Amino acid sequence: MKPKIPYASPSITDLEISYATDAATNGWGDECYAYIDRFEEIFRKHLGVEKAIATSSCTGALHMGMSALGIGPGDEVILADSNWIATASPIVQLGAKPIFVDILEDSWCIDPTLAKAAITSRTKAIIATHLYGNLCEMDELLKIGRDYDIAIIEDSAEAIGSVYHERRAGSMGTFGAFSFHGTKTISTGEGGMFVTNNYALYEKVLTLSNHGRSREQTKQFWPDIVGFKFKMSNIQAAIGCAQVERIADLIRRKREIFNTYYENLLDMHCINMNPEPEGTINGFWMPTVIFSKEKNLNLTSLLGAFDKENIDARIFFWPLSSLPMFKTKTNNKISRAIAKRAINLPSFHDIEIQQQDIISNVIKKLLKRKK
Repeated sequence: MKPKIPYASPSITDLEISYATDAATNGWGDECYAYIDRFEEIFRKHLGVEKAIATSSCTGALHMGMSALGIGPGDEVILADSNWIATASPIVQLGAKPIFVDILEDSWCIDPTLAKAAITSRTKAIIATHLYGNLCEMDELLKIGRDYDIAIIEDSAEAIGSVYHERRAGSMGTFGAFSFHGTKTISTGEGGMFVTNNYALYEKVLTLSNHGRSREQTKQFWPDIVGFKFKMSNIQAAIGCAQVERIADLIRRKREIFNTYYENLLDMHCINMNPEPEGTINGFWMPTVIFSKEKNLNLTSLLGAFDKENIDARIFFWPLSSLPMFKTKTNNKISRAIAKRAINLPSFHDIEIQQQDIISNVIKKLLKRKK
């Protein structure tokens, strides 16, 4: 059998190991939050935001942020239909209703015009998911937020390294949320980060993150409200500190991997890949190929071709409205069409050029097939 090519794997060096070892050896008692505090601070500075709170996941960051905004039963939150369930699940768990709108054909991110049209008196927020590192049209979305007095939440789980007109993804909205899952550009195994420039919102989330205990409360073990337990561990944060110290190289490598694919496939017709509009930088978390309708390819043939070469490629996200738990009727044609003819390409840090050539050749063979 041919050696397996995985789609993702973190880059762990002696630096991460040394920090994690130190946290496991010494990060107890008075030092139990030392790496957490450090991780929050260096990630905050990297993004250029005022406040950051390390969390157990991006989902937890989204959940606490929306809870702090008062989102609850009877409210609506608008988001792109092309999304992972983690973006929608906190909305449902808070008792609110997710409203799925279609995506733009070029960026695969939420269509601002459709998001605006979906606003009702019950709308409390719009979630801008920077899908696969591609950037949402933030200027348009932020204007909608101001005009309608609703929150614009940046789901930046996949957008470390992406920059929108000199502003880093996650730094522009009411709050941003990041993921450090093992597949992400920087990883702590599991983990996330809540970030914001809103001090009042930060204080609410900080209280929620500590079982509802305010840092101003002087009574021991006295929660002021019912909160959550979405904290990151000190050992995870230690790994995160090392990753952020290496973040420029990790982002550079993601872009290098994408550019190798792009150059390999530059002369191929009937495909689209992750865009990088003027004035933006794409972190290229997950290089993606969208095959044109004319090629008449389907997921079975796509996955079969990659599986034959023992390549662990990923499919595009299913539209959330198509999942059985939502039972939502929509006319989101782009979300549904793209999901049937798209593939995410392996992009782990240590992937070799020869492996990328093998992957690229699978795509070339698929493109040579007749209708």
